[in-house]
Amino acid sequence: MSSPGVSADQEHLLELTGERTGPGIEIENYWFRRHEVVYEALAPRCVDAVVLEAGCGEGYGADLLAGVARRVVGLDHDALTAAHVASRYPRVDVARTNLVALPVRDGACDTVVSLQVIEHLREQERFLRECHRVLRAGGALLVSTPNRITFSPGRDTPLNPFHTRELSGVELAGLVRDAGFTGVEVLGLHHGPRLRGLDARHGGSIVDAQVAVVVEGHPWPEALRRDVQSVTCADFALRAGEIDASLDLLVVATRP
Repeated sequence: MSSPGVSADQEHLLELTGERTGPGIEIENYWFRRHEVVYEALAPRCVDAVVLEAGCGEGYGADLLAGVARRVVGLDHDALTAAHVASRYPRVDVARTNLVALPVRDGACDTVVSLQVIEHLREQERFLRECHRVLRAGGALLVSTPNRITFSPGRDTPLNPFHTRELSGVELAGLVRDAGFTGVEVLGLHHGPRLRGLDARHGGSIVDAQVAVVVEGHPWPEALRRDVQSVTCADFALRAGEIDASLDLLVVATRP
């Protein structure tokens, strides 16, 4: 029997851990769209580029970028994930590897993309130095991560047990500069007007409402399920202002 909100052809592909999402899963739609909107925003920066995605996860983002890039190489530490990407997304070249020792020659890439990955790494500084190494001069670094200030408010250690170190916008920008990048810009992902309306409908936060259902093991309320399914990329806003109040951070930088 399939899990609620998970189609039979999706369920067997990759285990849902709460840290990896993918297309076509009803109860994951909010998180999927929250990630997908960043890929869509970055796609114009990847046109005709050789793109390395460090930590490609399920692969839908790498495949989206492959629609505009000259070549996309997806790297992931998990063997089952890498095998899934290779099978499902033939436009993506994929390999299993340690992200702090990238199997890529110096200056081989035009763009390095790494979304919702750095918070899982213990050697974040080493990872960013590796990204710097594999980029050509003038190449772009594009990294996203949950905003520590709103994701684990008032804490020095992450609430999420899968995260090793979460960052604020200032902290992320500092790490990127220390790794040798210039032109560092930090953007924040926010709920747009429609999602703010859904927040109000579900006690102030549609995120907290979803988390409560999962943690407490209750059946999904029909209204919450319906609203989660309705979320689209257009419901989010990615902008330079109010960084500390953002949900996720996106840093854009250049390898000089």
